[in-house]
Amino acid sequence: MARRTITVHQVRALLSGAERRGADTLPLLQRAQIPPLLLADDRARVTPAQFARLFRGLYELTGDEFLGLSEAPSRPGTFAMMCHASLGSRDLGAAIERGVTFYGLFPGGPDLVLERGGSGDDGEAVFVVRNDFASAEQRFLAECVVIIWHRLCSWLIGRRIPLSWASFACPPPPYKDEYPQLFGCPVHFGAERTGAGFAARYLAAPLVRDEDELAQMLRRAPFELLSRREYETTVAEQVRRALVRALGDAPRLPALGETAARLAVSPATLRRRLAAENTSYKELKDSVRRDAAIAHLAEGGEPIAELAARLGFSEDTAFHRAFRRWTGTTPGAYRLATSAHEAASGREAAPAHEAASGREAASDHDGASPGEAGPAAHETRSQQS
Repeated sequence: MARRTITVHQVRALLSGAERRGADTLPLLQRAQIPPLLLADDRARVTPAQFARLFRGLYELTGDEFLGLSEAPSRPGTFAMMCHASLGSRDLGAAIERGVTFYGLFPGGPDLVLERGGSGDDGEAVFVVRNDFASAEQRFLAECVVIIWHRLCSWLIGRRIPLSWASFACPPPPYKDEYPQLFGCPVHFGAERTGAGFAARYLAAPLVRDEDELAQMLRRAPFELLSRREYETTVAEQVRRALVRALGDAPRLPALGETAARLAVSPATLRRRLAAENTSYKELKDSVRRDAAIAHLAEGGEPIAELAARLGFSEDTAFHRAFRRWTGTTPGAYRLATSAHEAASGREAAPAHEAASGREAASDHDGASPGEAGPAAHETRSQQS
């Protein structure tokens, strides 16, 4: 299953808190099997498993659920206690209010508020992060907080809550094009406040999780909530899942007409609906090919020519051109960099629990239950809704 890859800009942002505190991040990159040279290329991307390993290393290094991204650290276990405090609430609205109150007890933590407007079916709930984030790493933390709370709320009620919009009181980051996939809604920058809106009726939804399920989720945190899930609530998500499945069943990706027939719509209708979601069949097909190529080159030994053919390229040169456009390098150079780095960092000798955590993080991207955990992490997961 091809999982969403993660832009190198997000890798840099994840590292920024530790680097600002003078930490040596090279060993973290080695443990995550991420070649440091990739960080210099704006087009580079990493797999969800690599990103998950890097996150875990940062968490262990900083001892901070905010990974050094905030001026005030958050001690490990804080997020878990907030979840336990909220779990017994009568409905989602009460659970969010408890969570907001809980974090309000910690000076320097996220300043959160839940606003309600309108009434009935027209009512809107808005989750707001009121902190004044001055630095780039703090702005990245704000992005993480919005993603985490949205996906935690979805997890609590057992279904994805569609966001109407998301806004950020900061200029657009270098990876702004990733935001529609991260949030599944229109995203605005340079706004008066940071937050996200959704239909207020979801606040009345009962919580469907129990203590055992919470304990299981927290064992996989933050990856359980950082992962970008496929909920198939948008046409683009349905198309992407169909394309991903097709990769494993046939030597080529289906044409638009074939996918439209599978979704029981006409090709024209499918084009129109994808355009309404600010994407296209070609873009989705391209991203599925890109993510599959990066994952197999980083973590598999399939010959490049065979990989190119399996992804539907008529010749090796076409695959090389596409891969260079996606990542700024060639397939051979990318595999050489990752394999050489893995050998230097002793991948085969990596502790079993690290390898397992990487697999858990990656598998979260394909799960059906909602989920991006401890506020400080990035969505997430890879990639991941």
